[in-house]
Amino acid sequence: MDITTGLILLLIGLLAGGYGTVVGAGGGFIFVPALLLILHMNPAIAAGSGLVIVLINSISGIIGYAKQKKIHYKTGLTIGISALPGSIFGVWLLQVYSSQFFYIVFATILVALGTFLFTKNSPFARKAKTKESNGVREGEELSSVNTDSVENSLRPLQSKWFIPLGLLMGVLSSYLGIGGGWLLVPILIYVFKVSTHYATATSIFALCLYSSVGVISQLFYSSIDWMTVIWGGIGVIIGSQLGVLLSQKLPGKVILQMLSILLIIIGGRMYFG
Repeated sequence: MDITTGLILLLIGLLAGGYGTVVGAGGGFIFVPALLLILHMNPAIAAGSGLVIVLINSISGIIGYAKQKKIHYKTGLTIGISALPGSIFGVWLLQVYSSQFFYIVFATILVALGTFLFTKNSPFARKAKTKESNGVREGEELSSVNTDSVENSLRPLQSKWFIPLGLLMGVLSSYLGIGGGWLLVPILIYVFKVSTHYATATSIFALCLYSSVGVISQLFYSSIDWMTVIWGGIGVIIGSQLGVLLSQKLPGKVILQMLSILLIIIGGRMYFG
């Protein structure tokens, strides 16, 4: 690998680490499409290498979020452990079926989720909700629960759904190589009513658990380009720490808008890739 390619991977890792940590998605949703579109890497190798980058990003992000005390460890452990068998199945599925369908599924999921998040968190949606709600101060966030503690926002009866949710996250993480946090964060916010900052931090924690098993499985299939991981990993470590600091200054709506716009752009490009 030449130095120019290495520097490109370093910059991609920096962006992926920062963005991924802020939105709780691990950065793979930037890194993997970049490998496919810019470096024209084989989908299986891109997914395997991207999963290692996701693991590096999540470990680095956990250190920062733990200091801020924003991680709900019980929720993260439940989802993370439940995702382990799903991660193994996702790696097997990728080896058995990796074709143009890979791009189509990836792009469709990204665009659909991005569109949903954008419409939910656009300035126009906020104005409409504010106008319809009597007695609510203008500009107050209505679609998420702004609690000081994530413990207060989780309903005990809903916690049983963390297990099947974890299984789904495991499959998506290993098959697409993007960690699954891009789906986990919106689910925690809109289904389980977790505040945005706690959702992103908890997602990063769970991501670290099930992505580690996915990485071990990828080692078995030899689907990792280690030079890509080294260059990208350096950028991801730096970017993730910057992302932790930046997340403290950003409102929850802005974080979700960042995720939605990026998902739509990447998904759109994947259709033509």
